[in-house]
Amino acid sequence: MKQIKIVSLLTLTGTLLFGCSAGQEEKKPEQETKSQAVSQKELDRITDAYREYAIEELDQFVEATNGFVKAVKAGDVEKAKSLYAPARMHYERAEPIAESFADLDPKIDARKGDVPEKEWTGYHRIEQGLWEKNTTKGYEGYADQLQKDVHILRGKVETVDITPDLLVTGAVDLLNEVSTSKITGEEDRYSHTDLYDFVANVDGAKKIYELFKPSLDKKDAKVSGQIKTRFDNLYALLHLYKDGDKGYVAYTKLREDQVQELSRAVNELAEPLSQLGIALGE
Repeated sequence: MKQIKIVSLLTLTGTLLFGCSAGQEEKKPEQETKSQAVSQKELDRITDAYREYAIEELDQFVEATNGFVKAVKAGDVEKAKSLYAPARMHYERAEPIAESFADLDPKIDARKGDVPEKEWTGYHRIEQGLWEKNTTKGYEGYADQLQKDVHILRGKVETVDITPDLLVTGAVDLLNEVSTSKITGEEDRYSHTDLYDFVANVDGAKKIYELFKPSLDKKDAKVSGQIKTRFDNLYALLHLYKDGDKGYVAYTKLREDQVQELSRAVNELAEPLSQLGIALGE
């Protein structure tokens, strides 16, 4: 499908933050300081809250990965399969932070072909063994390395410089992830558990929107309302593919028209979400 193109987001943000019209009255120093102080307080609230969210997700990712690795090393194929997709959801929700570490992200999340074969490790390498070969034999070493890399990732989270701009672009990037790899079924090409990742990316984007919402409501309530409505519409579609308490159906069970419907919903959400930078305006 056509990739979502988010254009001029940084330009928009930069204009809102720093631009002014030629006829605008110059602020007095004390007014400017007061305005910036209030704005900074709100930005600190947003970034602090997101850091807490990301840490919580990655804490759960560590715990879920430990269980997954244990099943792989025990040779319990069915148990490992059942833990695979739910564990990865925590990573997908926190991708704006997780992907900050260019050395760790490929080790944990690379698909076949993303890196040289001899360097291919992580969840998708083990996924291939579980579903294509129906075995864990020979994958114990990959499991050990995965556990090590996930623990290193968690240990580095506090070092990330989380900025409002990172979050604004991160929300849109999460939807781009959906449109370029989840919607095509190439992300989880062996297990076909793509809907789990799809939902997790949407969850992550929604969290960022919710943190910016109080500011966005003041700056442009119409855009904020559009974003909320389109998140609701997308979640309503995704709910159709819930498999009771088991999670989500295999992506291969969706018809072409159903995939296209999800694709349209993602694109319809991406358009107003790309304007999230409005919330950063003075």
